[in-house]
Amino acid sequence: MEPVEIAKGVYHVGVKDWNIRDFHGYSTECGTTYNAYLIVDEKVVLIDTVKKEFADQMLSNISEVVDPKKIDFVISNHTEMDHSGALPRVMHYIGEDKPVLCSKMGHKNLSAHFDQKLNYRPVENGEELSIGSRKLVFLETRMLHWPDSMFTFDKTEGILFSSDAFGQHYAGYEMFDDVIDNAIMPHAKKYFANILLLYAPKILKLAEQITEMGLDIRMICPDHGIIWRKDPAKIINAYVTWSKQIPLNKAVVVYDTMWKSTRKMAEAISDGIAETGAAVRPIHIRSSDRSNIMTELLDARAMVFGSPTINNTIFPTVADVLTYVKGLRPKNRMGTAFGSYGWSGEAVKIIREELEAMGAEIIDPGLRIQYVPDTGAVAQCVDFGRKIGAAVNG
Repeated sequence: MEPVEIAKGVYHVGVKDWNIRDFHGYSTECGTTYNAYLIVDEKVVLIDTVKKEFADQMLSNISEVVDPKKIDFVISNHTEMDHSGALPRVMHYIGEDKPVLCSKMGHKNLSAHFDQKLNYRPVENGEELSIGSRKLVFLETRMLHWPDSMFTFDKTEGILFSSDAFGQHYAGYEMFDDVIDNAIMPHAKKYFANILLLYAPKILKLAEQITEMGLDIRMICPDHGIIWRKDPAKIINAYVTWSKQIPLNKAVVVYDTMWKSTRKMAEAISDGIAETGAAVRPIHIRSSDRSNIMTELLDARAMVFGSPTINNTIFPTVADVLTYVKGLRPKNRMGTAFGSYGWSGEAVKIIREELEAMGAEIIDPGLRIQYVPDTGAVAQCVDFGRKIGAAVNG
């Protein structure tokens, strides 16, 4: 893609990764972008880079605007390799003596990532830097979502270069929120649910800090996905809402099955939940992806997990999803378990213990059905679903 001037003297020089479909366990059906930004003022500044394999493409984009060797310094908002992987190549090209501005933890992490000796210059939280007609401010955002993370704010243009915050894994020809409109919000929600939910309390504190500082944010430029230029408050408000974790009257029934008995239970339980008027989303694990499941769970009041018992434990795919969800630490949730079994039936107890470990309120100890559910067992499942629905609505 060619560079795009997104504001006076500010250019998007990043790249699109159309073909990536898995981003360390996160399904990226629409690919992603690695956004990098060039500011041309009295000083020429590059904010973030791209994955290593796209380095030359980014340098080509920059050269459409200015000779890359005229870059005075590089700002690294985040060490993760999709944003810093091209840094050694870039610095070798423009001059390894030129400063790389980063947070204090960024200095530590970048030094650990690369053998190349670069001229790292750690910045202070709140530090301002004049580059000519504009001033840049650096805001430490530790653990959003790495210890090194920081924002760079262009006070003159009101542009927040927000690193991984407010982004989406989405590659398209639409570059701005006013072009794609609400179609981008499911991608933003998925990104939050799978990458930033764990840090929800810190996000709420950051939102308060931004308000207290009175930052006039007119545009948000994240490192993935589209740029928020029409209504940056929309994504900020969405993050605040999602971070508060106030669930909807909704249950998600997540399950896997060996011989379709647990599936039969899941469908009957879902029917029972639906009868109560609560929203319900049954999801067969092997027909979905853990990151899509987590997105559905983001605003769900009840997490209902179903598994057959295999080798005296839960089915491996169910264990995978439970581990993934537990790591993201969802709050204000209810939960319960169900499953078909042959001769032992430990899965329901194990799932319940995992839900308890997440801090979920247990709706019911769980429902076990031996072998194939008959008519009476299906009726039990429907009643079980009604109980879940009543709890969700209560």
